[in-house]
Amino acid sequence: MISQTFRTRFAPAALAVALLSTGMSAAAVQPAAAQPAEAAATFAAAGKKPGKPQQYLKFVKNKKNPSNSRLHLMMKGKKKAVASWRAGSGNGSTNACKPNAGWLPNGSYKIEFHQKDFNGSAIKGYVIKLQDKKCSNGTKRTELFIHSEMQKNGKQGPKKGKDSPWRWEGDHDYKSLACIKLKPAHIKSLFTKSSAKGWPKTLKVV
Repeated sequence: MISQTFRTRFAPAALAVALLSTGMSAAAVQPAAAQPAEAAATFAAAGKKPGKPQQYLKFVKNKKNPSNSRLHLMMKGKKKAVASWRAGSGNGSTNACKPNAGWLPNGSYKIEFHQKDFNGSAIKGYVIKLQDKKCSNGTKRTELFIHSEMQKNGKQGPKKGKDSPWRWEGDHDYKSLACIKLKPAHIKSLFTKSSAKGWPKTLKVV
């Protein structure tokens, strides 16, 4: 008399031999219990898990006072800003086609890179580099950044009794040749919040 244990061990092997003789795979007829529904559901859910919503920057111009405009950190699909800071663009001119004076042209910009220790000739420290942009008459605006006034290491330069490009000294520092400028503490806050949820890849100017 064949024991129950022998039957249990022999049956799967016998089935495999029989299936191989017909060209079928044993895996094709494995019972559902061999792949628990819970595991399948977990796998399916993992495969369809959505990525994090993408963040982007939005600069809203203030025609009455370009130096008191707003830069918003936005989440795609959301109307409310994640954070918002005062920012300026240009030297007060609202002519977006005037190089080294007017504010940025409207439209979408690709963010090329961001860096905490940038060492340019006129801009240092925390910067976000924007792509070049043509204004309405075809004039190309170049060397566009979001930045502040600081040294390469992010600290304030020494006070020398005059306006220094490496030291934030007051509201007049919101003015620029076209770039978007923020206070040192605000651009550092922008970096912190952007790093926490994924860096923005674009800027929208309106």
